[in-house]
Amino acid sequence: MTQFNDLNLDPKVLKAIAEAGYETPTPIQAGAIPPALEGRDVLGIAQTGTGKTASFTLPMITLLGRGRARARMPRSLVLCPTRELAAQVAENFDTYAKHTKLTKALLIGGVSFKEQDALIDKGVDVLIATPGRLLDHFERGKLLLTGVQIMVVDEADRMLDMGFIPDIERIFGLTPFTRQTLFFSATMAPEIERITNTFLSNPEKIEVARAATTGENIKQGVVMFRASRKEREADEKRELLRTLIDAEGEACTNAIIFCNRKMDVDVVAKSLKKHGYDAEPIHGDLDQSQRTRTLDGFRAGEVKILVASDVAARGLDVPSVSHVFNFDVPSHAEDYVHRIGRTGRAGRKGTAIMICSPRDEKNLDDVERLVQSAIPRLEDPRGARPAAAPAAEAATSEEERPRRSRSRTRSRSRDDAKREEKPVAAAPQAETVVEAKPEPAPQPEPAPQPVPEPAAAAAPAQAEPRRNDRGNRGRDRRRNEPREEEVVGMGDDTPAFILKSFEERRAG
Repeated sequence: MTQFNDLNLDPKVLKAIAEAGYETPTPIQAGAIPPALEGRDVLGIAQTGTGKTASFTLPMITLLGRGRARARMPRSLVLCPTRELAAQVAENFDTYAKHTKLTKALLIGGVSFKEQDALIDKGVDVLIATPGRLLDHFERGKLLLTGVQIMVVDEADRMLDMGFIPDIERIFGLTPFTRQTLFFSATMAPEIERITNTFLSNPEKIEVARAATTGENIKQGVVMFRASRKEREADEKRELLRTLIDAEGEACTNAIIFCNRKMDVDVVAKSLKKHGYDAEPIHGDLDQSQRTRTLDGFRAGEVKILVASDVAARGLDVPSVSHVFNFDVPSHAEDYVHRIGRTGRAGRKGTAIMICSPRDEKNLDDVERLVQSAIPRLEDPRGARPAAAPAAEAATSEEERPRRSRSRTRSRSRDDAKREEKPVAAAPQAETVVEAKPEPAPQPEPAPQPVPEPAAAAAPAQAEPRRNDRGNRGRDRRRNEPREEEVVGMGDDTPAFILKSFEERRAG
């Protein structure tokens, strides 16, 4: 069996490895370290939790043992998709390079630019960064990549999922053509293969496990969940999660619960706290200092349950995670491999349980197709919970309909009452004025809206048809009907004062 002593690593590195308690390299480490020490490009494909970080950190420290960094020109570059994964790589570098004089800088979001600029100005041997923050420093003129000798791309498939591939291609263009490239990924999507063909030169390909496979030491299962009623789905799903945690008993020493949406992360964490569970949320919208405190507490055992989005699916290295609960089936099948890879690390046993609602069954099919195996179905630990009977649903709907109909009846009753009150008050006048055709007295006209006189005088006939309210239409209809009574006008009964004045004017 291969030992670290057989890999031609620097004695200082071997000393740090021994102090960390490691003696035998993992398959990906045994396959990737020798060609990396020879200066060749490496394409490593291995599932999460197989020791990929050390497979590029150890040869980097050995290769960079000679030489000195210059200001703003790092000698090596490690690109990571998330802040947590970048911090994990930095911790590994500190562990294995503690007996050397190599320096490092960590460029991630949520940290002051001023502090990071100060580190870069001093010159660093290893620069560990997320793509976005790295390009921010470059565009500000604080960083040069022309001195990069070794470039590492970690979790390349996660870079693809997060939309970092254009940034990765740009960064490749900023580094020297003569660089050595170490490229690592858990899955090999067509886009990832295109990049490797473009930027890697005759790489040594190490594939220690079939792409998108899950660890054999992880016990998997899925509970097919169906709510009793649609409006109770969220509450019953959280109840099922708590029951699954309780059913594991003392075997569940700590756990990570993955949700697809950041909003659900907060809701699930708050619900667990309310029911007495020691749980904390972590997702991309939280402040970096809060995320760091939460992760440190989880590693130290102060936090038992971590409710996370996929931001932590590939950036959290806690060897002793006993359980992973998928509150949602991941939208991307590859994320399932990385989520459950948080447990069963370093040869330990692990358990991964997933909840699948009817709307997630298509995603479940994609996951099983990717891993090329069926995930065992588990029984609902809450027992048989039949859905609401059709009669009960009908009764529920019947209860809702009268509620709505009563409100409409009340509004119609009020309108009818108003219409009945007005004819009663005007009844005596209606009997004396109109005898041949009794009809309800006209309702009082609303106050006329102020209209400019020229417009009203110019087109009075055109303005009337535009009225579309019911009262105006009724008045227009009555106005056009023929009247049965003769209208009495001035006629022959002209006032005398008008005739007199006319005769006087004629005589004059």
